[in-house]
Amino acid sequence: MSVFAPNIFADQVAVITGGGTGLGREVALSLASLGARVVIAGRTAEKLTDVAAQIEAIGGTCLAIPTNIRELEQVDALRDQVYERFGQVDCLINNAGGQFPALPTDISDNGWRAVVDLNLNGTWNMTSRFMKPMAAAGSGSIVNVVHTFSFERGAPMFAHSGAARAGVVNLVKSLAPYLMRKGITINAFAPGVFATPGMVGAELETVGRTAASFTDELVAEGTTVRLGSVDEMASTVLYLCSPAARYVSGATIIADGASMQSNWVNFFGDDDF
Repeated sequence: MSVFAPNIFADQVAVITGGGTGLGREVALSLASLGARVVIAGRTAEKLTDVAAQIEAIGGTCLAIPTNIRELEQVDALRDQVYERFGQVDCLINNAGGQFPALPTDISDNGWRAVVDLNLNGTWNMTSRFMKPMAAAGSGSIVNVVHTFSFERGAPMFAHSGAARAGVVNLVKSLAPYLMRKGITINAFAPGVFATPGMVGAELETVGRTAASFTDELVAEGTTVRLGSVDEMASTVLYLCSPAARYVSGATIIADGASMQSNWVNFFGDDDF
C-alpha cells in the first residue's frame, strides 16, 4: 500500500495548531495537497492568511481561525466553527508550542508558567475539546508534537519546555487505551533539530547565536550529521494520520537523526554548561 497515495486524505478534515509557520505550515500544505480540507489555527492572523492563500492556490480548502490555545473560550470557539463548517474532524495535529533558551536560574515564574501553559495545558485544551466529538464519530487521529527534550536526557537549556513536553508524552500514553476503544489513535511526534523560523530565528537570537554557527557546531561536535528538513518532519506527522498507522497508538515517534544518542551542544556558548 502506498502510504501517500494521491488524495489519500480526501473527504477528511484536519485541524492544525501553529499552522501559520514552520512544521504546522508544511503539514497543512501537505495534507491539502493529498485531498484534506484543512483548518489552521494560530495567534497571528496574517501568517494564517498567507498559508490559507497558498492552499487555495493549489485548489485546496482552508479555514484559518486565529486562536490562542491557552484560552479555553477561544478553543471552544475554534471547535464550534470547525464543526459548524465541516461537521467532522478526522485529524487533530497539536503543533502549537514554544519556548525560550534560559539557564535554569534565569527562568522567571512568569516564564515558567507561560511555557508550561502553552505546551502542556494548551495541548490538553485542544485534545479535551476535540476528542469527545471525534469519539462520538468513532474514528480519528491525534498527533501531539513534542520534542526530544521530553525524554530521559532532559532539557538542560529548556527546563520549562522539557517538563511540559514530558507531560504531553505521558498524556498520550494515558489517553491511548481509552481513545483506541473509541476508534481514535493518539501519538506523540518528537522532532530533533530542524530548520524552522522558531529555531533558527527566535530561539538562537535570544542567546546571540546565528543559525550557521550553531549548525556548524552541532555537526562538528558529533551531535548530528545535519539538520532535519521540515518536509521530513511533516511526512512523519502525515504517516501518523494515515490509514497505515491505524494500529499505532500511544507511541512516540522520534525523528532526530540519532542526535539523542550523541552529545549536547552548549546552546549558550559560555562556561555554564
